[in-house]
Amino acid sequence: MDKTTYFDIAKFKSEVIINKLNEVVSILKERGYNPINQIVGYIINNDPTYITNYKNARSKIKEIDINELVALLLKNTLEK
Repeated sequence: MDKTTYFDIAKFKSEVIINKLNEVVSILKERGYNPINQIVGYIINNDPTYITNYKNARSKIKEIDINELVALLLKNTLEK
């Protein structure tokens, strides 16, 4: 009997956001920045200059919708 595989788009989207965010965090650490401070500054001010251009980190974080990022961070925090 064949089974249908279900694709969960919300889970996939969350994983993509988390992967991109982890890349940006690694780059910020590599450059000697505190990633939490920089990302909070970016979110609060909606200003991408809080994120370095090094290794395209700024472009990577701008690929993430800021509202989806905040929602995902809040959801993950409240679920723990």
